[in-house]
Amino acid sequence: MIRLIKPYIKFEDVEEEYREIFESGFLTRGKYVDLFTEKLCEYTGAKYAFPMTSATTSLLTCLSVLGINVDDEVIVSDFSFPAAANVVEGRRAIPVFADVSLDTYNMTAGELGSRITKNTKAVIFVCALGNPDGIEIIYSVCQKHGIPLIVDAACALGSRVNGTPIGSLGDLTCFSFHPRKLITAGEGGAITTDNEKYADTLRLKLSYGSETVDGKTEFVTYGYNYRLPELQCAMLIKQLDSLDDIVQRRIAMQEWYRGVLEPLGFTAQKHGDTILHNMQSVVFTVPEGTDRDGLIKALADLGIETTIGTYCQSATKYYREKYNQIQKNAFWLEQNTITLPCYDDMDKEQVEKALREACSANS
Repeated sequence: MIRLIKPYIKFEDVEEEYREIFESGFLTRGKYVDLFTEKLCEYTGAKYAFPMTSATTSLLTCLSVLGINVDDEVIVSDFSFPAAANVVEGRRAIPVFADVSLDTYNMTAGELGSRITKNTKAVIFVCALGNPDGIEIIYSVCQKHGIPLIVDAACALGSRVNGTPIGSLGDLTCFSFHPRKLITAGEGGAITTDNEKYADTLRLKLSYGSETVDGKTEFVTYGYNYRLPELQCAMLIKQLDSLDDIVQRRIAMQEWYRGVLEPLGFTAQKHGDTILHNMQSVVFTVPEGTDRDGLIKALADLGIETTIGTYCQSATKYYREKYNQIQKNAFWLEQNTITLPCYDDMDKEQVEKALREACSANS
């Protein structure tokens, strides 16, 4: 089976660091956590960074920092893994689904503007599949209305806008280090921000709500333990150093796919000339008349792992039945996109042959 992705790290890459960590006896809050935090700030250009257990806990913590509560409205990009809406629901707030562009797969300024009300307390812009196209205009709309912007950059570490890395192009930015991401710790995430007030609140929240007063620990608010341990940070440091090279290799892989698939009628996810898309996932819309689900099954039978692009959150059973806000473009993309394998030693000849055979059988 040719898998969707393989991690870019091997055990021997971190063997020395793991031995040092175990021998030190410090498995958390040690030098590798500090070093990864420093390197993430350096890479993204953000003033502050906070390693976390996942992008989901990162998003949830951001909503807590912003004081999102019962019946507040949070506008969310609809074409995304449901974690983006789940965290809003988890705060007992109301997710308001914004439709997306059929080209970039991202929330548009027009969709955002039409959904802002006096109850809108935050916006979650998802960099769909790592693509940050449109983030600047979304941020400007948010600033005009005085609404904080959370960037769900779970897939977007390594992407850039006008040369600026994702991580400092919103009020709060959240990353993921899940195994399908370009750098992984098995699980993990991070928050970055340039806002000193948010950073101070994050430090408090991520220390169980405690602070030291006259040498005594005081719990001045409620907080969490969403910290990332030493072993995982050591993994991430090794990969972060080579991230830009990984991005270029994946862009080259997407170009190869375009050469194979565009003559067959497939359309690649698009972005503007000022955008560097890290190609966290290589996703195409299938040709008109193609049975996308049949294509996925046929490719699996031929030993090629693929999956849908991602989800229309508003069309999932829970959100469909509770809010009945299904967004047209996001739903169409869920039904018509396919994610393809992408890693260095992938057998391209086998993949191309399988794609041509499966397309012929499902068109």
